[in-house]
Amino acid sequence: MANKARAKAAAGSGKGKSARRPPVRGRSGSGVPLLPVVVGSILGLLVIAMIVAIVYNNRPQPGPSTVSGIPCDHLEHSQVHYHAALQIVYNGNVVNLPDNAGIQTDSTGASVTCYYWLHVHAANKNVIHIESPATATFTVGQFFDVMNAWSLANGKPAQMLDATHVSTFTIGPDQKIVTYVDLGDGKGAQLYDGDPRKIQLKSHEVVTIEITPPTVTPPPAFDWHSSANSGL
Repeated sequence: MANKARAKAAAGSGKGKSARRPPVRGRSGSGVPLLPVVVGSILGLLVIAMIVAIVYNNRPQPGPSTVSGIPCDHLEHSQVHYHAALQIVYNGNVVNLPDNAGIQTDSTGASVTCYYWLHVHAANKNVIHIESPATATFTVGQFFDVMNAWSLANGKPAQMLDATHVSTFTIGPDQKIVTYVDLGDGKGAQLYDGDPRKIQLKSHEVVTIEITPPTVTPPPAFDWHSSANSGL
């Protein structure tokens, strides 16, 4: 009887082992849904693209190219900073230089994008601000070249200085150009017989370019001590 019981138990034990099911293993990656990952990646790229576009569109716009050796920089320089005055006299009267000549703005006119090293501020009529990162020689001709490029870039008339033009004026057959330079040395305005383009800009110098007739002698005085020019 004992032998039969052991044989039956052994048979039952073998049957139980053969009936046990092996554990089920999940397939690799089957638990990660692909669609949300793809959608999230696309949205992330779109957000990055939008940020790049906003930064790009709001970056400072480059100014016009270097003109006559004078760059247009995003900031005003202070290493070299002095002022000279330029007066244009037509029909016996001073004609002001354009406000902000040489200061380039964006398309709205609200934000300055660059300053030429030679420029004019609206608050200081007929004063050329010479602001450069290093000592150099600058001339009236270079300023006119800058003013001309700035004027044309902003849809304004040409501003030239040559044998037949002063600013926006064309010299007629019965007219001529007469130039005076006052160096502020107490000698007053002196007649200048050379090419006015070659006059070197110096601190507190006053250059007067007349289109005659009539001839204004001496030329109009320039006030460096006015409230607008005080401190220049």
